[in-house]
Amino acid sequence: MIIKKPQPKAKGNRTEAKQNTSSCLKQGTASTCKTMQGSQQELRKFPEAASNLTERSNWNCNLENGDVHEDDTRNDDKGSSFKDIASSINGRSAHNLSSSVLRKKSDLMLVSKVRFQVLRSLVANLQEVILGTKLAILFPAIPLAIITDFYGFGRPWIFALSLLGLTPLAERVSFLTEQIAYVTGPTVGGLLNATCGNATELIIAMFALHQNKIHVVKYSLLGSVLSNLLLVLGSSLLCGGLANLKKEQRYDRKQADVNSQLLLLGLLCHMLPLMFRYAAAGGKGAAGASDYTLQLSRASSIVMLIAYIAYIVFQLKTHRQFFEAQEEDEEDEEEKAVIGFWSAFCWLVGMTLVIALLSEYVVGTIEAASSSWGISVSFISVILLPIVGNAAEHAGSIIFALKNKLDISLGVALGSATQISMFVVPLCVLVSWAMGNMMDLDFSLIETGSLAFTILITTFTLQVPKVVY
Repeated sequence: MIIKKPQPKAKGNRTEAKQNTSSCLKQGTASTCKTMQGSQQELRKFPEAASNLTERSNWNCNLENGDVHEDDTRNDDKGSSFKDIASSINGRSAHNLSSSVLRKKSDLMLVSKVRFQVLRSLVANLQEVILGTKLAILFPAIPLAIITDFYGFGRPWIFALSLLGLTPLAERVSFLTEQIAYVTGPTVGGLLNATCGNATELIIAMFALHQNKIHVVKYSLLGSVLSNLLLVLGSSLLCGGLANLKKEQRYDRKQADVNSQLLLLGLLCHMLPLMFRYAAAGGKGAAGASDYTLQLSRASSIVMLIAYIAYIVFQLKTHRQFFEAQEEDEEDEEEKAVIGFWSAFCWLVGMTLVIALLSEYVVGTIEAASSSWGISVSFISVILLPIVGNAAEHAGSIIFALKNKLDISLGVALGSATQISMFVVPLCVLVSWAMGNMMDLDFSLIETGSLAFTILITTFTLQVPKVVY
């Protein structure tokens, strides 16, 4: 009789089955173990909830570490009970368990939790708004300007520090306006951009009008238009052409034509009071000519504001397809709002107030800085103030031109010049009328001639929808 010995593979198969079962259990409970261990620290103050949770966590962690008894793997009842526990834990996470216990115990922990969330949100907003720009290094100039004025230091120092502080504020106002536009939509966003796009120039002009410094208002606004059309647009075309030598830079001529026509309309409104003054000076005298020039300027300002409102409707509603080329380019780098609506609104109001304070310093100390530095007020108003107010737009226009996105670059330069010429200038004329001042659109012969040559050169340059450096 041949007696067959038991196959040694049976024990091996049983051991292998035990190992497979253990590995499956370990894989199924590894994430649960880590989650439960993290939640134990939250529930130390609540023993009745933590005790049950701790038992489950310890048993699951023993499975993960390989401490599995053979009886546990064979017993179907215990295996089914483990499956029930694991499924219940997976169905309701430890975070939900701890949250339910917190709701039952006290609202004090919830209050502290909300406060922590608010503090964390505030820190995140500070990081995005204050540290989210490369110009953040200039923010310390703001408190330095306030301290300098409070202790009565040299007025030229107040002027210089105020100019440095206005530079990052102007860029951040544009950023906050974009964040609000993500929530409000393109129509309201376009109106906000029309109002806040050149907030620095507008606020400086208002303070200058309040102090009856009409020449500062005229020079600063004229300098903004010239700076956008000559410096910003010219440097953008030059840098973009040099960076894309092997490419032919093209742009959509439709939006360039619309902006050029508005600039020509603004030039006509500036030339009419000038020509009327020279024509009427011989018969009515200087006083009579000045009165008629002032009335003509106020009527022209109303026409300019109506034309600019029509341009906003034209751009955002009726003929939006003309500007779709620019929007398609922006889709390549689509951005989302990084802060909420109310946070952006509060930051916008606060920064506008700071801009108003620094603008008051600038207007009040411009003559002292002019005499101390040996520079004329007209040079400071035409050159320095526009560069400070449009520093962010200057950099942005050049960057888009380097990336061969000429439509956006032209939109920044031409759009800002159009906004100053057709919105800020006539608004200042009407505000001065309400204040009892006598600001008109007569910018004298040399200033109006410079504006005319600049607009004509820009219009003829953009007749062909392709440019080279």
